[in-house]
Amino acid sequence: MTDWHRTTTSKQLADYLCGELTNGRWHGTMPGVIKLAGELGVSRNSVEDALSQLEQNGLLRSQGRGKRRIIVAEGEGSRKRPLRVAFLLYEASANEMHYIVELRHLLTDEGHYVVVAPRYLVDLQMRVPQVARLVGRIEADVWMVQAGSREVLDWFAAQPTPALAMFGRHGSVPIAGVGPNHMSALLQLTRKLIQLGHRRIVMLTRPERRVPKPGLLERAVLAEMEDQGIPVGPYNLPNWDDTREGLHGCLDKLFQFTPPTALIIDEASIFAASQQHLARQGILAPQHVSLVCCDPDPMFAWFEPPVTHMRWNSRQMLRQIVRWVAGVARGQNTRRQVHTQAELVEGGTIGPVNAARG
Repeated sequence: MTDWHRTTTSKQLADYLCGELTNGRWHGTMPGVIKLAGELGVSRNSVEDALSQLEQNGLLRSQGRGKRRIIVAEGEGSRKRPLRVAFLLYEASANEMHYIVELRHLLTDEGHYVVVAPRYLVDLQMRVPQVARLVGRIEADVWMVQAGSREVLDWFAAQPTPALAMFGRHGSVPIAGVGPNHMSALLQLTRKLIQLGHRRIVMLTRPERRVPKPGLLERAVLAEMEDQGIPVGPYNLPNWDDTREGLHGCLDKLFQFTPPTALIIDEASIFAASQQHLARQGILAPQHVSLVCCDPDPMFAWFEPPVTHMRWNSRQMLRQIVRWVAGVARGQNTRRQVHTQAELVEGGTIGPVNAARG
């Protein structure tokens, strides 16, 4: 390549990169020479010349050989603007969840205005027309949807306003999402329970994890039980009304004739309510039934015996949400889904099957 041709190419490339910087394509630091050359289909020398020109123009600052250049003057498209972030929570008690409280503080600290929808997904019965009417009455630049059903999240994904799914059945929905990945921990737990002699293992989950069909995690647990020669059916994933009375009625029915030897419960609030209800009937863990919660909760530190549960790094999840909102403020709407690995924390609420009950 002649010097004249290389100079022309690098000048055109510098103009292009300057435009992309103005549009907010990159933030903080520029990609490296090798990556840019591969993406743009040009030589590394041309990229190096173009980046040097941007340095001379005061847009970039070198950090030394082999290090990425710092973006000094970001364009209008890269500047964050305050957003009105609306939360659609699963139920009223979610307002007090530690990660929801912390997330609201983090977003407020970033300069955003946070609002919480006056009604909850439980109140709306996960019905898309009711959700649509509620959302239509609330001014928002971004929606945070907690524990939404597949149908609700499909609807949000089709709307022009960016939305992020916190938990819920977002796995196959084209929507930004965060949450823990329970798969490995759940399978580890299931095998542990089977090794302890449990054959009547029941999962207590919210309706959106069961309707219209069991979720991926629930299917994986049932499949693992079948692989171990344990027959499975509706008994292992019972239907119940999503109310306190519905939960108590389900527990009473389960323990009336063929009581479970292990309960896997998907939320801390349901776990505490179930443990209390069973204890009033003299059914204790782990003497009579093994109990596991799929969520962490600060209150578990006060339980005796310690609760067997699953935990993950909630701070990592919150940082991802804040970064995503910052991207929306710069005109980006990525639909990336990030899942934090959950781990099983063995406590004192699981044990061998009681021969008298097993």
